[in-house]
Amino acid sequence: MSDPNDPGLLTPAETSLLVDQYELAMAASYHRRDMNDVAVFELFVRRLPPRRKWLLAAGLGPALSLVEAMRYGPRELDYLRTIGFEQPFLDHLSGLRFSGDVEALPEGTVVFENEPLLRVTAPRIEGQLLETLLLNQLNFATAIATKAARLAIAIGGGKPDRQGRLIDFSARRDHGVDAAVQAARSAAIAGAGGTSNVAAAMRYGLRPVGTMAHSYVMSFEHEREAFIAFMEDNPHNTVMLVDTYETLAGVRHAIEAARTAGVPLGGVRIDSGELGTLAHAARRLLDEAGMPETQIIASGDLDEDRIADLVAQGAPIDRWGVGTDLGTSRDEPAVGGVYKLVADQAEQGAWRGTMKTSPGKATLPGPKQVFRRYADGRMQGDVIASADEQLPGQPLLVPAMREGRRIGSESLEVIRARALAELEALPPALRELDEGADRYSVTLSEGLTTASSEPRVDG
Repeated sequence: MSDPNDPGLLTPAETSLLVDQYELAMAASYHRRDMNDVAVFELFVRRLPPRRKWLLAAGLGPALSLVEAMRYGPRELDYLRTIGFEQPFLDHLSGLRFSGDVEALPEGTVVFENEPLLRVTAPRIEGQLLETLLLNQLNFATAIATKAARLAIAIGGGKPDRQGRLIDFSARRDHGVDAAVQAARSAAIAGAGGTSNVAAAMRYGLRPVGTMAHSYVMSFEHEREAFIAFMEDNPHNTVMLVDTYETLAGVRHAIEAARTAGVPLGGVRIDSGELGTLAHAARRLLDEAGMPETQIIASGDLDEDRIADLVAQGAPIDRWGVGTDLGTSRDEPAVGGVYKLVADQAEQGAWRGTMKTSPGKATLPGPKQVFRRYADGRMQGDVIASADEQLPGQPLLVPAMREGRRIGSESLEVIRARALAELEALPPALRELDEGADRYSVTLSEGLTTASSEPRVDG
């Protein structure tokens, strides 16, 4: 009997069942028919979401860690037996470990439609069983990293923000425990300078950031008394939430409390109201009090459009806490990545490119590489080519796993530096937040165009 109150967190063994049922059904059929030759699968996005001119690739590191740890234990095999899978296939799964190779875009790379984020070369059964796991990890992380990058660009006035002024406040609005941790990681990739999520801060070495809730202020008879108590008990975290009652009175009370407690006032946080007007007024009060170093933190249903407007108005806001819009990518909550077979081995061992020709869902055959050209530090255009072609530009897909083992492990600092460099290399028009008509040049190589136009015969 299952537990209806189980929180849904998966053990490493249970992660092996993070598959759609049809993947297991196909794998069982492949096994029965001895169709476990090497095949190539690619993960890519057919079309960018309407409000996105690019995506920021993320989620690769955690995804490959799950792939490396994938096991089918006795409990999982027993369950599969109860839903109809036969013993020879279960015996195969009992010893299954991913043994293939993975090429991928390094995390923090800007990517466009139809460009592979990842390529898997492995025995057909292994490659097929990774589909849902990889899509689950990369689609979500890429959506959130892209959203966070847009927020950071808004904070930077059209350029990536290198000061870490974005703060992840999303945990309470994220879609589950795993989503909350991954959202904080994805935000950090895009340049966020901290997170309110302590679990994510511990796991990934991020800066934990927080002030207080309105409930703390309301627990005291007077706001000024609450501020004094908090400063005395947290002398290294003296950011006061000042909008519980009347915001500018709250700023004055924070100033008075800092003087009484004898500690510097680290900042004031404004969570509601006309943020631009209130920030200007708060800045005047702080400067007049001789506190020019005290920061102003804004929060409260912020998105990139509202932030961009406030930045354009010259609002003196130092840091921006974003919750719901960051952790759910509310305007474009999904990246429609797909995972498709692109090649396998013919009977004589030669590679055979495979492709769909369905209207609106056609795919390109064969393993692919992406070559990116730069000039004067700006991206100039990408060419999607066959993996065995050598074209001008930087090849984007690099080895990530060999024979089932990860190749190295990048720190978040390295990934974040790459992401900021990639965002700075975008043509300025592509960093604009509106939908617009500007599109980046992505073309097909002559070789790939030829392969794609070859006639395909069904049967």
